[in-house]
Amino acid sequence: MSLSAVLLAADPSPTPSESPTVTVPSLQDAQESAGHAASWVEQNWSTWLAIGLRVLLILLIAVVLRKFVLRAITKLIDRMNRATGSVEGTTLSGLLVNAERRRQRSQAIGSVLRSVASFVILGTAALMALSAFEINLAPLLASAGVAGVAIGFGARNLVTDFLSGVFMILEDQYGVGDQIDAGVATGEVIEVGLRVTKLRGANGEIWYVRNGEVKRIGNLSQGWATAGVDVTVKTSENLDRMKATLTEVAERMSKEEPWNELLWSPIDVLGLDSVLLDSMVVRVAAKTMPGKSLSVERELRWRIKRAFDAADIDIVGGATAPAEEGITDPSQSIAAPSVHANTASPQAEAAAPLTPTPPAPRAG
Repeated sequence: MSLSAVLLAADPSPTPSESPTVTVPSLQDAQESAGHAASWVEQNWSTWLAIGLRVLLILLIAVVLRKFVLRAITKLIDRMNRATGSVEGTTLSGLLVNAERRRQRSQAIGSVLRSVASFVILGTAALMALSAFEINLAPLLASAGVAGVAIGFGARNLVTDFLSGVFMILEDQYGVGDQIDAGVATGEVIEVGLRVTKLRGANGEIWYVRNGEVKRIGNLSQGWATAGVDVTVKTSENLDRMKATLTEVAERMSKEEPWNELLWSPIDVLGLDSVLLDSMVVRVAAKTMPGKSLSVERELRWRIKRAFDAADIDIVGGATAPAEEGITDPSQSIAAPSVHANTASPQAEAAAPLTPTPPAPRAG
C-alpha cells in the first residue's frame, strides 16, 4: 500500500460536498425555555416592580419639589418688583430707587436661584434613581469630579466672570443707571449680566467689561457727591468783600429751583486754598446729589463770574510773567555778532578757504 493511501485512511476529513448537520430545537426544548423564563419572572417580578415604583416615586417627588421651589422663587422676585413699584411716586424715588436697576437685579438673582435649585433637585433625583437599580455610584462620582475639575481649569476665566457677577449682584455693588469707575473703563451702567457688564462712556461709546477683570469699583452714584470750585483772584483783593459776595451767591443759588433739590448741604466758602506771589485761590464746596456735581459746579462758576463782574472783582488765571521795562532799542536784546561776520577780521581770513594762484606766464 502506498504512503498516500495510508494518509487518506488515517484522516477521514469530510469532502466539500458534505454539509454540517443543523440541530433544530424540538417543541419540548421550547417549552422548557419558556418555563424557565416564566419561573424567573415569577420569582423577580416583585423586585422589579418595587424598583420601578421607587424610581417613579423619586421622579414624582423631584418634579413636584422643583415646581414648588421655582414658584416660591418667582413669588419672591414679584414681591421685590412690587416693593420697587410702591416706592415710585415719592419725592425721593429718583434718588433711592431705580426701577430698571432693581428689575434687572431681581431677574438676575431669580435666574441664579432657579438654575441652582433645578440642578440640585434633578441631580439628586438622578443619583437616587441610579442607586435604586443597585448601580455603584462611586466610579460615576469620581469621573464626574475629574471632569468637573478639568472643565473648571479649562474655563477658569468663564467661571471667574460668573462667580464675580453673582457676588456683585448679591452685594448690590452697582446697578443700571449708576456712574462707576471700573478701572478698565468708566461710564454709566446700562446693563448688568452675570458675565459681562455694559457701560456707556462719556463720548457715547459702549464698553463691555468682564466681571472677572474688575478688581475695584468706584460707584459715583451712591451716597453723595462733592462739587468744588476754585476761584483765583489777585492778592490785592479784599477778602471780606469777596467772601460776602460768594456767600450771597451761595444763598441765592440754594433757594432757587432745581438747585435746591440737587444741593444736599449749604454751599460753604472754605477759605484760602493757596496763596501765590500775585494770586490766591479761594475754595467753595458743597454736597450734591450723586452724579450731579458737575452740573452744580458749572452753574456755580457761572454765578460767581457774574457776581464778581458786578462787584468789580477781577478773576485771574494764575501767575503771569512781568513785562520787561527800560529797553528802548530792540537791537540791545540781540547778541553781538561773531568776529567771523567781518570778512576783514583776522579770524575770517584764517577761516577762509585757500584759493590756488594761477601760474605766471612764461616770457617769450
